Amino acid sequence: MSTNLDRSSPTTTTPVSSGFERMVSERMELRLGRFERLGIKLFNVANCFISLGQLVPRFEHLVHSITNMEAAFSDSIPPADEILVIPDLRLHEHLGKHPLVAGEPQIRFFASNPIFDHTNQLIGSVILIDYQPRDLGDEERQSLSDLASMAEREMAFGALYQSQLEVIKQNRNLKRDSLIDPLLGTWNKSAIVRSLKLEMERCAKAMKPLALLIASVDQMEHLREVHGVAATDMILVKTVSRIRSCVRPFDALGRFGTDLLLVVLPGASHLVATAVGERIRASVLMHPESIDSVDTALTISAGTASTDIFPDVEPEALVSLAEKALLSARNAGNNCVVQATPAQPDMII
Repeated sequence: MSTNLDRSSPTTTTPVSSGFERMVSERMELRLGRFERLGIKLFNVANCFISLGQLVPRFEHLVHSITNMEAAFSDSIPPADEILVIPDLRLHEHLGKHPLVAGEPQIRFFASNPIFDHTNQLIGSVILIDYQPRDLGDEERQSLSDLASMAEREMAFGALYQSQLEVIKQNRNLKRDSLIDPLLGTWNKSAIVRSLKLEMERCAKAMKPLALLIASVDQMEHLREVHGVAATDMILVKTVSRIRSCVRPFDALGRFGTDLLLVVLPGASHLVATAVGERIRASVLMHPESIDSVDTALTISAGTASTDIFPDVEPEALVSLAEKALLSARNAGNNCVVQATPAQPDMII
């Protein structure tokens, strides 16, 4: 069983957020529109479509428009695997009777060039529509083929980019998973220590304090002996949930040891850290947990340390101070929060 991941996060991945990404992740309709506008200008025709299936759904919001009718006519002609040019649709044996040729809007000219994917499968066409009979010379046919090739490269580029994004996403997930405790859904020890170091650097630059809190359920060893590992795992999961409800969204929470939980509190003074610890202690105390169908009262002890009491301290030293404060809480009879102070006696952890 696991819980939701911390919304706070040490910087573990490089965000793919750039002008390049925005360019290639544009809606397909916008990307196709560029080629269509180019086709209209290049061939001086009434319309140009890049068809990758059915065109009508793209223009269904233009129910009675000329564009919608042109799209419907284009959809009625199956894509060909070679260039197709019909100079005058009225003279065509079958298409001359088409309602959109014989009647309004009286389409007269149609040309298409196939678009293939990277496996050489036919996936669509570049289509030209006009209302005057005309033909395409050799240069224009080559230009139409070139336009289709450009569209093919655009499609291939988009497909490749999406594939790369998927690989990046999978790698991110794998990297993130390597930093997450699989049972609790919190940061694991290496990740929470990294988060502490990063936050201490940020707070030092901003001239703000930082506090950390190390806590553990007092009855955990006894519960493990009596009820087994599965029961104590469930207690840990629920304790994490209680702690999350008592801290801010950007405070980082991690598993620091078998039964130890560490909370990083950026911007918090020693007074705030103690208040957070008391809030957690009260939350655990007021919510007995059901173990083997029996409500069991639990208590939690915590040690806190803050850079406003210990300025210029290294992350490892701050953790050590909080651990000693936790040991003091246990020696005081459990169910309490102890703040590390310079006068704190030296203890072997």
